[in-house]
Amino acid sequence: MTTHLRPVNPSVNTPARYVLLDRDGVINQDSEAYIKSPAEWQPLPGSLEGIALLTQHGYGVVVITNQSGLARGLFDVVTLERIHEKMRQAVNQVGGVIDAIYYCPHNADAECSCRKPKPGLLERFAQDTHAVLAECYFIGDSYRDIQAGLSAGAQPILVKTGNGQLTAAHHPHLTVPVFENLYEATHYIISR
Repeated sequence: MTTHLRPVNPSVNTPARYVLLDRDGVINQDSEAYIKSPAEWQPLPGSLEGIALLTQHGYGVVVITNQSGLARGLFDVVTLERIHEKMRQAVNQVGGVIDAIYYCPHNADAECSCRKPKPGLLERFAQDTHAVLAECYFIGDSYRDIQAGLSAGAQPILVKTGNGQLTAAHHPHLTVPVFENLYEATHYIISR
């Protein structure tokens, strides 16, 4: 089952272009112990400004994230929504907007279609927005993000924050753009 949150700030003029972002390790610091509370959610340097830059250049920004901590009982949906509200407010304070958040609540053993590396969350986003995935960038820090992007027909980008350096080291033959962080990746996108 694909679980997602509807756009928080739907507008009459829906963006024609979207950038999809993984959350942990791309927007905020990741943790092997999971991000279990709003206090544990801390943005990576430049990530909020990168999202603001995308917003200012007319891109819709959508978060696509695995959140198996729900299935593991580490936090509940209310807490996850509070974490996401903190993220949205932090982005809003620098002039950016997160249009929607799609998350998979299942653990790795689930036979769901929404847990990355499967493309279910991206496909659900495309159904909801009528976006053409081939025209969407998907920025992630893990190999499963790259796999999900490729499977969905999107344009994956790897950042070296979070697990990105390990991903690049373990998959040296990846043929996707690689950047130091989200801020650098957003500059690449808006320059094209």
